[in-house]
Formats: sequence, C-alpha cells, structure tokens
Amino acid sequence: MADSPVPLSDTEIEERLRALPGWVRSGHEITRSFGIRYHGGVAMIVHVADVERLIGHHADIDLRWDTVRFGITTHDAGHRLTEADFDLAARIDAIAAAHDARPIG
Repeated sequence: MADSPVPLSDTEIEERLRALPGWVRSGHEITRSFGIRYHGGVAMIVHVADVERLIGHHADIDLRWDTVRFGITTHDAGHRLTEADFDLAARIDAIAAAHDARPIG
C-alpha cells in the first residue's frame, strides 16, 4: 500500500508560496486565477488535465467566460496542502504562460 501524502506545516507552506508568486492560500487550499477567453480557457484546461492525469494529482477548476480559477489541495491527506500541490501549481503556471493566460492578482 502506498504511503499517505504528508501535509506541510504552515511554515513550509509559506516558504513554497513565496516561490510561486500569485498563488494564494485559502484555508487548506491554494488558488490562482488567470484571464483568458472562454475557448482559450477550455484549451488550457485540457492541457492541465493531461498533465494531471500523468502525475495523478488534480485541481478543482472553475471556468468562466474570461477567467479560469484553479484550487489545489490534497484530498488523500485530509484536504491539506502537500508537496504535490505546489508541484502542480508550478506546472499550471507554465501551462498558463504557454496559453498566453494573464495572471489575475
């Protein structure tokens, strides 16, 4: 049986957030929004979903007409933040840049 993911301490979370400007902690989740038109947002989400499938970790995604919001937490760690969340956030940043999405906030 695989080991359960280990939640990060508040100090570790703050350190990782400093390395990922634009991501914000909201309770036991990190979030970030990007400005992108609807169809571009759909393409970006498909790209993110392909990466998520490969790494076995998924964000909650909210698509609107001109924005996409990502929320990340580790469900297998009791909805707490783990290393996997920050790895996925960095990957989402790279994908958003490749799709010319504008960071919001």
